[in-house]
Amino acid sequence: MYELELQDVSVTYPGPVPVRALRPLSLRVAAGEMIAIVGRSGSGKSTLLNMLGLLDKPTTGHYLVRGVDTAALPESAITALRGRQFGFVFQAFHLLADRSAAENAELSLLYHRMPRRRRRRRAIAALERVGLSHRIDAMPGTLSGGERQRVTIARALAQEPRVLLCDEPTGNLDRTNSDLIMGLLGALNAEGLTVIIVTHDSQIADQMPRRLLIDDGAVTEQTTPGRSAQSQAIQ
Repeated sequence: MYELELQDVSVTYPGPVPVRALRPLSLRVAAGEMIAIVGRSGSGKSTLLNMLGLLDKPTTGHYLVRGVDTAALPESAITALRGRQFGFVFQAFHLLADRSAAENAELSLLYHRMPRRRRRRRAIAALERVGLSHRIDAMPGTLSGGERQRVTIARALAQEPRVLLCDEPTGNLDRTNSDLIMGLLGALNAEGLTVIIVTHDSQIADQMPRRLLIDDGAVTEQTTPGRSAQSQAIQ
């Protein structure tokens, strides 16, 4: 059983002139993989990431999460599955300026019907996991860009997801902090977390064990350094 599996999935946005955002593709993601999604702006990267995270639905085909066909689930079950399965990290940190690092890390747990003390423990444990045990009570305005992104990652980790979906997680960071964040994501992946990253940064993409290129909604799997397989279109 695969962690994630797309079966002849496509996405088309309706309108006077329908827009095909994602052409039909089949894709399998095993547990513990680390994958880069690359491509030009508007090529369909975020569409694919949003669909993987159950934020958008495919127009055609089937999307299976750990063998469960999400097309057969009611909206309430999809919401619950999203909360259990996925953590999200975005380029914009989306931290509340008037809440501490720990309080921001707790935000992902507010809808889990969890006692406040347990939420707090989970948030602090997540901050410790990303190396911010000394910044638990710090406000976002006192944190560096790299630290703020680590709080964002901690917020996602507090949910204890199986898959971390990252949309340009280093886009607002300098090279030093980008390298620190990628080192952290690599360490989390080494612990068994599946990590999927949308990035424009070729240096980051070249480090990834697996790379998917999207061009005009079509997905091609590319060879990355250290892999011998040839690039091939994903049908």
